[in-house]
Order: sequence, then structure tokens, then C-alpha cells
Amino acid sequence: MIKLDGLPLALSTAGAYLEHVTTSFAEYLQLYEASWLKLQRTSPGLNSYEDRSLYTTWQVTFDRIREQNTASAQLLTLWAYFDKQDVWFGLLRHAYDTDDERIQKLTEDQLNFNEAVRLLCEYGLAHPEPSLGQRFGSAGYSVHSCVHSWAVSVLNDRWDDGLARVALTCVASEVPSTDVDKWWLLQRRLLQHAARHEHSIANGTVDTTQMEWALYNLGNLYACQGKFAEAEAMYIRALQGEEEVLGRKHISTLETVNNLGNLYSDQGKLVEAEAMYIRALQGFEEALGPKHISTLYTVNNLGILNADQGKLVEAEAMYIRALQGKEEALGPKHISTLDTVNNLGNLYADQGKLVKAEAMYIRALQGFEEALGLKHISTLHTVNNLGILYADQGKLAEAEAMYIRALQGFEEALGPKHILTLETVNNLGNLYANQGKLVEAEAIYIRALQGCEETLGPKHISTLYTVNNLGILYTNQGKLVEAEAMCIRALQGKEEALGRKHISTLYTVNNLGILYADQGKLVEAEAIYIRALQGKEEALGPKHISTLNTVNNLGALYADQGKLAEAEAMYIRALQGYEEALGPKLLPSYLLALNTMLSFGDLLSRMGRKDTAKIMYTRALAGYTAVQGPSSKWCQSLKDRLQALQVKSAEPKEGQAKPKEIGARESLKHMFRKLRRRLDTG
Repeated sequence: MIKLDGLPLALSTAGAYLEHVTTSFAEYLQLYEASWLKLQRTSPGLNSYEDRSLYTTWQVTFDRIREQNTASAQLLTLWAYFDKQDVWFGLLRHAYDTDDERIQKLTEDQLNFNEAVRLLCEYGLAHPEPSLGQRFGSAGYSVHSCVHSWAVSVLNDRWDDGLARVALTCVASEVPSTDVDKWWLLQRRLLQHAARHEHSIANGTVDTTQMEWALYNLGNLYACQGKFAEAEAMYIRALQGEEEVLGRKHISTLETVNNLGNLYSDQGKLVEAEAMYIRALQGFEEALGPKHISTLYTVNNLGILNADQGKLVEAEAMYIRALQGKEEALGPKHISTLDTVNNLGNLYADQGKLVKAEAMYIRALQGFEEALGLKHISTLHTVNNLGILYADQGKLAEAEAMYIRALQGFEEALGPKHILTLETVNNLGNLYANQGKLVEAEAIYIRALQGCEETLGPKHISTLYTVNNLGILYTNQGKLVEAEAMCIRALQGKEEALGRKHISTLYTVNNLGILYADQGKLVEAEAIYIRALQGKEEALGPKHISTLNTVNNLGALYADQGKLAEAEAMYIRALQGYEEALGPKLLPSYLLALNTMLSFGDLLSRMGRKDTAKIMYTRALAGYTAVQGPSSKWCQSLKDRLQALQVKSAEPKEGQAKPKEIGARESLKHMFRKLRRRLDTG
């Protein structure tokens, strides 16, 4: 048809119209011309001939559809306030309470919706998406982007605040809670529709009066999907409305305060998070009592925050209060109870109480698997945490199995760029680095870093964790320039976001000390280690494993400086601390302790105390054999060292060559450099 200028979309729509209507080409052209003239009068801004041709064709079809079923016409008009893709009955059913009779008819039941959307599909204005039914359990329908633009600018030539509020109600009402089966899939499905409302809410185009609940739900949606900036904007708008309408101490207001605290905590804004949690806790205790579930939720969240701040004693008190309260109110196997069990496992791991931590994680994992299934997000959280614990215990094969299970689950549930997926990618990078798989580790870290920068921004705490860990890797690879750039970036970012005394900041301080030591900047390294040690002693205590790691590093530095007595004191303190924290049975399987034994053996051998050095080497060899197998390079190197101790040391005669052991020891020193100093991840 010449009038349609060969435009495929226009021809397709015209063909669908003629297929379903007993009219001639001549009659169709008369309708087309009348709609063309009407479009010129009502939309003079449409200068494109192609747009006019398309829009005129669709208008002819739309008029016919409206004659046959007003619900179909109303569906296409309402569609302008949703995304062009994936509209389904379950999304629209929340609009039934509106006063609009046409929308009531459309959303009364599935049959009415099916009839309305069927007519749009028959006339070529919409099409089904069968793949969505396979993925989400309910099929969706989409319209072409050009048809959607026409619905926005022509069918809705004026903004209809009523329809906008109906669409916002639909999207917000469909946001699931995290205790619903496969909640994350439905949340991801809703994101594109929520994005349609985000701009209109921000600029005040849609009236959100008495719709604070909808803003709160959208805040939950964005927070769970790792979109923190969008979540913060929604929560703040919801809170402002609730304070104005309901008051500062209303339960709904306090729930938003609590969730805003969660969001600030996830963003690393710990001061702001603490203020929100304390306000929420005081409000809940006053309104509901100290043992109410809402009160206990905030107690648990405050425990998480205290742990993030390095206030481990306060965190433990909060967790135990929350756990006891939830066990009494909900039972020991309730999901919320298990959440606190998992959190208490995190705390014990941070305190170096690894046996207690493992018991908590296993209890939580068994409970989650029984209640929620193997692939639920809460289950995968604990799987990931158990992987971290196994890595800390030196059970590297078990750790890798846990990380891979968690990663596959998160990728399937949340996608490859979600924050939980990226955190597990980062953890797998840590494991490969500890296994000496440095090429694989670098690839994993770069994936995590690119994902975090894209999703969260370059200064987000999770991004900085990966920057820190990539700095560690470059240190181990001998790429000291790249390592220094990463460490300084991580340190500056953490100091800005968390403060100079935060545990995560101190981790990076420790790592920068390692880098300076490897660069031969021993004075700078000593100053950095002392800062890290003093900070950790203050925040974690003198016997925390992370504190002991820096003690070990300071011992290695003193050995490099020739301060042998000071080095010996540090190694002894580190070993005694590890044994006290882990227990004598677990100590031989703990890699950090084995590494200290090896380094201490080197020091003793250097000091001429070969019998004591032999004891240290033997203990380390037994441990490495149990953890990594007798054929590992570490075991072989220790056997070589033990054999070297058996050779009687004697000064060579004049003109006689020096023993080859001296050259060999230099290469071994390089080989074990990464083991002599303790790197902090996170």
C-alpha cells in the first residue's frame, strides 16, 4: 500500500485489521484518511511522515478494537503507564479496587484479561511472551516499542494521574516479601515496571499522597536488588510522608526507619545506620515491648551493625538477645531465628571462635534447607559463609565446593551482576589466591571489580573490598606498582567511607605494610604495621586472629631488619594466640598457624638454634601433609629444610666453594614470601 510507504509495522497492523474485518481496501483507506487528518489536528508536533503513517494505522485499528471490547482498549491505554514488556494478569489484578468500571471489568478475573489481550494480539498491537511462562510460571504480553510510544503520546495525550496511581498500585502491591518462594524472580520481573514510575515520582508528576506504603514497597524492591540509590530515594519519600500523616512513633514509620538503617548499613554509612537503628529500637520497645518480633528484628540488625563497626562484644550481646527472644516467640526452626543463628556464626568466625562458628552455620544451613530448599537465597547465604569458614580453617577443597554451589545458585536466582553474586565471586577469588591459582584468581577478581563498579559505583564498600583483594593478588604476583595503586585506592576509599579505625580500613593498612615490606621500604612498613596492630588491638582485642596476623607480619619485618629477638617475640605471641583461639587439636590444620611455624623455623635456623628449628619444621610438615597432602610443594620444601639441618655446618676451607645451601635458601625465601606475611581480605 503506497499510503503506508512500505512500513512493515504499518503493513502488519493493516493486514491484521483486514483479516478480522469484512471491509474493502477502499473503505479502509477512507478510515485511514479520516484518522490522518485527525492526527494532524491533535498532534501537530509529529513531523515525521513515517510516525504519522504508523500512528494513523494504529488509530484505525484501535477504534475498531474499542467497538468490539472496551476492556481491550482500556488495557492498551493503561499499558502506557507500565513498561512495554511483560504485562500479565497477576500484575493488573491489584487494580480491581479502582472506581474505573472499564478497569474493573478488565481485572475482574483471568478470563476477562485473556479476552482483552487476545483481541490486541489478533490485531497485531500486542504479542505473547511464552518464554516468560516457563520462567516465571505465568505468561506475559508485550507491545512493540513504537506501539508503546504511540500509546504514551497519542492515546494518553494528557497525563492521567488516576491511571498513573493505578499502575503504581499494581507494581507496589506485587512486590513480594523475602519469605515467599522464589521472591527474587518476581522482584526482577517487576524492576522494569518500577523504573517507569521512578522518574514521575521524583519530579512529582504522580501524586503519591497516602501512597507511602507503595514507596516503601518500591524501596524494599530496589534494596533487595542491590539498587541502593533508588532504594534510598524511595525510603526517604516514604518516611517523610509517614511522619507527616502517621507521626514519628507509628509502627509503619518505625519499620521504614529500620529498613533505612539496613540500607545505610549496606552502603557502608555506618553512622547514619546506627542512628536509624537506635531510633527504631527505642520506638519499638516503647510501642510494642522488648520481646516483640519487630523489636527483635531491629536488635538483630543492630548486632550486624556492631559487628561491622568492630564492636564484637556489643554485637554478641545483641545477637544472643535476638536469638533467645526469637526462639521463645517463633521457635528454634523459624526462618527469622535461623537468620540470627547464621549471624552469630559470622560473629564467632570474626572472633576466631571457628568451632562455635561452624556449629552455628551447620545448624542454620540444615534449618534453611529443610524449611526453604537447597536453592533459596537464605540457604545460599549460609553456604557462602560456610565456604569462608572452611577457607579460614584451611579446608580448601570443602571451601571451593561451597563457593561454587553458592555462586551457581546466586547466578541462577539473581543474575551475574547482583551484589550477592559478586560477593561470592570475590570470595572464590580469595580461595584461588590461597590455593596459588593466581591466574584464575586475577580473572575472578577483575570480574567482581567490573561488576561492582558498574552496579554499585567505584567508592562502594563492596567495590573497595575487591580493590583491596586485587591489591593482595598483585602483591603475591610481584606486580608491586599495580598492587600499591590498588592498596592506596582501597585505603583512601575506606578511610572516607568507614573511618581510619574501622576494621576493614585496618585490613588494608596491614596489606599496605606487606607491600612496603616487599618493596624494601622497611621503615614505612614498620610504621604501617604498628598502626594496624594498635588499631586491631583496640577494636578486636590482642588475641583476635586478625590481630595475630599483623603480629606475625611484624615478626617477619623484624626478621628482615635483623632484629631477631623482636622477631622471635612476635612469632611466639602469634603462635600462642593461634593455639589459644583455635585449640590444640585444630591448630595443626590451620594454615596461618602452619605458616607462622615455618617462618619461626627459618628464624631459629638463622639464629643457630637448629634443634628448636627442627621441632618447628616437623610440626609444620605434619600440618601441611594433613591439609595439602604429602606431595605438595610446601611439604617437599620443608623436607629439604629438615634434611639441610642434618648436615653438619662447617666453615669451608680456604679456596673451597661455599655450600650450595646458601643460594637455595635465597630462592626458598622468595618462594615462601607470600606465606610469611598475613594478608587480610575484606
